[in-house]
Amino acid sequence: MKMAVRDVRVVTDTVKLYTFRHPRRDHLPAPTPGAHVDVRLPAGQIRQYSLCGDPDDDTAYTIAVKREDDGRGASRWIHENLRVGSIVPVSAPRNNFPLVEGPHRNVFIAGGIGITPILPMTMRLARRNIPFELHYCAHEARNAPLLSAIRQACDPRRLITYFSDAPDRRRLDAEGTLKAVVPGTQVYCCGPQRLTQAVRAAAINWPQSYVHSEVFKPTLDENFVAEPFDVRLASTGEVVRIPANKSALEVLRARGVSLPSSCEFGVCGACACRYLDGTVIHRDSVLDIGERQDRMMLCVSRARTSVTLDI
Repeated sequence: MKMAVRDVRVVTDTVKLYTFRHPRRDHLPAPTPGAHVDVRLPAGQIRQYSLCGDPDDDTAYTIAVKREDDGRGASRWIHENLRVGSIVPVSAPRNNFPLVEGPHRNVFIAGGIGITPILPMTMRLARRNIPFELHYCAHEARNAPLLSAIRQACDPRRLITYFSDAPDRRRLDAEGTLKAVVPGTQVYCCGPQRLTQAVRAAAINWPQSYVHSEVFKPTLDENFVAEPFDVRLASTGEVVRIPANKSALEVLRARGVSLPSSCEFGVCGACACRYLDGTVIHRDSVLDIGERQDRMMLCVSRARTSVTLDI
């Protein structure tokens, strides 16, 4: 959808809040807490941003963009060029990080800009008087994204903050935090890789369905060495060789296979494809254990020897 920027607000030294509305439609595809949208930039770049506005408002989409000067250039372009009145293609919401709604307790752990998908979740639960607690980590209170909005959404007893520049320099103890959690609690984590890994490690013995995480950057694995493998297309029987220096997504597209994609580094879920056989080396940050039994992300995942795709 071609959306108009209706509001731009500076929230920290590096984060701006952008609100989009449709020029003609009063209502948009309804978001759900934890959802994100794709934003397409003029140079063809597509970036995913979590919706951080009111989850019950279907008239506008709000995203927070942190400027990353050492990134790939999209956030810098947005900060320097998007202003009120700009027209930008924005997708309908998708949700790889959904809130499991119910009367159970919920624990949210966020680091920095990772608060964006979690804020709408806390809004939804607070309105329904469902118990939760939020642990929010940032370098300093002054530059903690959306801190004022969080304080408005959360009862002070539900919010625990950790600022590394504070006099007490209190740091989150993931293991200790989760030890105090009653059985049946749903845990959500979003933020830097070290934070999500610490939470996952602390919950290693928990049922997989009780722990949810989302990352904004690909998982780094400096020891991984890519090897060539074969892809068989179930519809035609054609076998395509994927060299070590290319992804299955790249090679199949070059051969005329129409495939969706967005981020192309394994965090958005757009290029997920069903596979019928083969041993897959999963390298994404989206699919859970159950989904990995028959789905793979073509942009980053590979196979030991060969894999048959349901395309």
